[in-house]
Amino acid sequence: MDTIFKALADPTRRQLLDRLYWRDGQSLGALCNELDMTRFGVMKHLRVLEDAGLIASRRAGRHKLHFLNAVPIEAIYDPWVRKYAQRPTAVAVNE
Repeated sequence: MDTIFKALADPTRRQLLDRLYWRDGQSLGALCNELDMTRFGVMKHLRVLEDAGLIASRRAGRHKLHFLNAVPIEAIYDPWVRKYAQRPTAVAVNE
């Protein structure tokens, strides 16, 4: 679970996940197009995401295509996010 939180902590990695959410199955070149980073930098971020299980990849000819895997996000949502999402604060807001 810590690797998932670590992967999600970086804004560039969240941006890569968002791009795959809107258009799954992109190559490294396509993912690099809108980022102000080197290909090597994007590859390092993709490796962290893949190690956390947040993306999967497969070869298609000369290209490696990257796909979003939302299962790890769902795994942290139930035990961590959901229980805090609607809990009221114990301190009065207008004090």
